[in-house]
Amino acid sequence: MKDKNSFGKALTWSLAATAAAMAAAKAYDYSKKQKHLKQSEPEKPEEKIHSPKDRKAYFVGGGLGSLAGAAYLVRDCNMPGEQITIFEGLPILGGSNDGIGTPEKGFVCRGGRMLNEETYENFWELFRSIPSLSNPGRSVTEEILNFDHAHPTKAKARLIDKRGNILDVKSMGFTQKERMALLKLMNTPEEKLDDMTIEEWFADMPHFFTTNFWYMWQTTFAFQTWSSLFEFRRYMRRMILEFSRIETLEGVTRTPLNQYDSVIRPLEEYLRKQGVIFEENCVVEDIDFADGAGITAKVLHLKDKGKERTIELQKGDICIMTNACMTDSATLGDLRTPAPAPNLRPISGELWSKVAAKKPGLGNPYPFFCDVQETNWESFTVTSRGNKLLKMIENYSGNVPGSGALMTFKDSNWLMSIVVAAQPHFINQPMDQTIFWGYGLYTDRVGDYVKKPMKDCTGEEMLTELLHHLHMEDRLEEILADVVNVIPCMMPYVDAQFQPRKMTDRPNVVPAGSTNFAMVSQFVEIPDDMVFTEEYSVRAARIAVYTLMGSDKKICPITPYVKDPKVLAKAVQTSYR
Repeated sequence: MKDKNSFGKALTWSLAATAAAMAAAKAYDYSKKQKHLKQSEPEKPEEKIHSPKDRKAYFVGGGLGSLAGAAYLVRDCNMPGEQITIFEGLPILGGSNDGIGTPEKGFVCRGGRMLNEETYENFWELFRSIPSLSNPGRSVTEEILNFDHAHPTKAKARLIDKRGNILDVKSMGFTQKERMALLKLMNTPEEKLDDMTIEEWFADMPHFFTTNFWYMWQTTFAFQTWSSLFEFRRYMRRMILEFSRIETLEGVTRTPLNQYDSVIRPLEEYLRKQGVIFEENCVVEDIDFADGAGITAKVLHLKDKGKERTIELQKGDICIMTNACMTDSATLGDLRTPAPAPNLRPISGELWSKVAAKKPGLGNPYPFFCDVQETNWESFTVTSRGNKLLKMIENYSGNVPGSGALMTFKDSNWLMSIVVAAQPHFINQPMDQTIFWGYGLYTDRVGDYVKKPMKDCTGEEMLTELLHHLHMEDRLEEILADVVNVIPCMMPYVDAQFQPRKMTDRPNVVPAGSTNFAMVSQFVEIPDDMVFTEEYSVRAARIAVYTLMGSDKKICPITPYVKDPKVLAKAVQTSYR
């Protein structure tokens, strides 16, 4: 376990979170009487009384969940776009699906959202109805899948040791005891796993955390040893197809450009053409609910470009809130400057803590946001003139840009990985520039070559550390001569959704007793599905909209690969390689 004092607790908002925890504790005491917590059936909202044309919808947060929800309202519920408003506290939409920058100052990938063709059922269905911006007559789904099929992923340098050797990772490296522990976990009911961590399950098997499997699974999905056993179990079940190809990452589906340009921009354009109202730089600071039993949102308290105002919901209106965002409070540095220490006041998490303290059943944010030492990691994006460095990495790895997915330096103190996407990766990236990004999971540890914690390093120092791990340090000066910028990004809550929790800490998308209120994010509860994915945001949005609007349309079910005999047989064979 990391030293929890190096970042300290995020106590600047603990009073609100404590109040939320007290409310959640009451809900948990009640729920313990139930045999098993599943997506509760909310009370039926009063949607039958109102035509969609007489109702308004308010989305708190401008991430993928809200944008998808607005699309479902327009497409499937016949709500006029001009009666839908999306509030976003930042000047840009997309939430964690960002991709920004300029040729002059360099580009930023805070991270990359890996898609998956087989398991993103609702994502692909939604984007089949969203037109591509660059391929007239095609949908976004067609555009992405056509690109991915033409540029398949097959990593040839998945793990690299401290001597620069590309490791043979065909074997997962399990002992028989570890295989049996994984099998037992996959068949253990979730209600028996409250607050448990991965390292607790494998407490008498320290070897497990040195296997090829763990290094690859951990860095592909950003798990830590102290992450929630719930989430690890769900990934093992939901991504059982990927278990059998984790060493090549052939199941990764890549977008033509970064996810902001390839996913968010076409969805935003579609919604704007439908008349949906976007209010950027507008923070929803609080939500009032009607007195008495049940959950009915009544008033939104806004800080709109610095000015306070309120919106009162009328009968039939709905409110869908992003209750937390994993990239809240992120900070950026540059080639010569480390990313500043973050402000530990996540705007979405603070709003969640306020509303959770008002009504039972709205979850408990405290377990997710109480310890940034456990939830942070840091990325860095390298922008260079020409392709000299990318060509060197290609020659080293055997992968052309876009075909290799993650390269992980398993012995690095920072547990550093890099991703080289197909070029260009940004809509405004010049043809004579190249970019790639990387990240480290252990930001408080001193580098192997740059003797500073990652969180204190400049962009140049991060690139220097990387080049030493690639054993290309003799080319450092000529590589730096081509660098436009290296932008570090510290994300204090990027792993928050993986924190150990109780089943009741995440609220249902539509809480029991709600008449007009729902939540969408990576911090809501959707039985059997896995967080930290685009599919989770889209599925949550679809559940929220269909439930609040009383729609009888079907939501794409989770494909039960974990029950497919052929898939299971292949997984067993993989575990014995």
